[in-house]
Amino acid sequence: MKKPELLSPAGDMEKLNMALRYGADAVYLAGTSFGMRSFAGNFSPEELPKAVALAHSFGVRVHVTVNTMARDEELERLPAHLELLNDSGVDALIVADLGAFRLAQRWAPRCELHVSTQVSVANHASAAAWHDLGAKRVVLARELSLEEIAAIRAKTPPTLELEVFAHGAMCVSYSGRCLLSNYMTGRDSNRGACAQPCRYQYFLMEEKRPGEYFPVFEDEKGTYIMNSRDMCMIDHLDDLMRVGVDCLKIEGRAKSAYYAAIVTGAYRHVLDDVAAGRDPDPVWRDEVEKISHRHYSTGFFYGQPGQYYEDSRYIRDYQVVAVVTDCDDTGLASLRLRNKFAAGDEIEAVGPDLKPFGFRAGSFETPEGEKLYEVRTPQMPFRMRLPKAVPPYTILRHQVELSAK
Repeated sequence: MKKPELLSPAGDMEKLNMALRYGADAVYLAGTSFGMRSFAGNFSPEELPKAVALAHSFGVRVHVTVNTMARDEELERLPAHLELLNDSGVDALIVADLGAFRLAQRWAPRCELHVSTQVSVANHASAAAWHDLGAKRVVLARELSLEEIAAIRAKTPPTLELEVFAHGAMCVSYSGRCLLSNYMTGRDSNRGACAQPCRYQYFLMEEKRPGEYFPVFEDEKGTYIMNSRDMCMIDHLDDLMRVGVDCLKIEGRAKSAYYAAIVTGAYRHVLDDVAAGRDPDPVWRDEVEKISHRHYSTGFFYGQPGQYYEDSRYIRDYQVVAVVTDCDDTGLASLRLRNKFAAGDEIEAVGPDLKPFGFRAGSFETPEGEKLYEVRTPQMPFRMRLPKAVPPYTILRHQVELSAK
């Protein structure tokens, strides 16, 4: 079985660095326009060539989203944006609109064209039609089962690549095409500005009783009638390989750098083990429980995923306290603080190709050598001794209950 490409989110430069170092084969990101995650940090025209060059120095491909449903007045700016992406060395464009697809063929001829999941490719005829138009890859609709994906693979040209989402948030709307946010808040989800109203708690109001709100009960805690679970397929990568997908995509450009690192690292190790016929080390499976997430499901791959009606809160059991910037052979590390912690705290370290390990924090010191027993100021540089040498971008975290009540 072919080992699929692992495609990780890179919402800004910090997230890009994490994805590169924690094992991505490819990353997807966006410029400051025409991308479906306008609230991610994204990359300015000056940053884009630097981001591409950095990724390529790691042997990692760069896919850029050009997947909003642009209006005519916006479309006038698209050729210049496409030329920038083409000249920056971008490997592939993820496109959802047929007009944008045709413009990309003209203005970004060096870039592969990948058809976004928002196009809702759900059958072999649609996939083959996009291939005939010039698409190198289609990102299949998230609503497909494994059997349906296998059928599409069997009936499409082998030169057409198939990509699927394997991990991350799911949307209550079909392939993410939703008007609810636009209707309720004026923020258009199809142009990158979703306010996620599907996560709100709703009440019922009767026509002749204006202002009188009746709770909609699933149980005594109420209901979140449009809430969706997060997808997690890390236990089923062998099945995804068996049906012949070429790429596994991790959702999450708007999520944290910690998320980008931990999920990429977990899937990297498990995918490598499964592809080599080894039993995956369960420590990597446990990692996806240590990032902020909603209750997991396997999406539509094995049938309906079901909804979690109790609340829309994230499960947050770990907090990043610091990130290593440098470390010598003895374990003396330079770090930058993310959240305060103190000498004596129980800490875990996890890093690029570094299995998680725990230890008790000792004392700290400033770069000038002043001894400290607590570090409190975000982004402050400090030094501390670790139990062993670790690579840069190693993350220190501690267990703490952060889930909303």
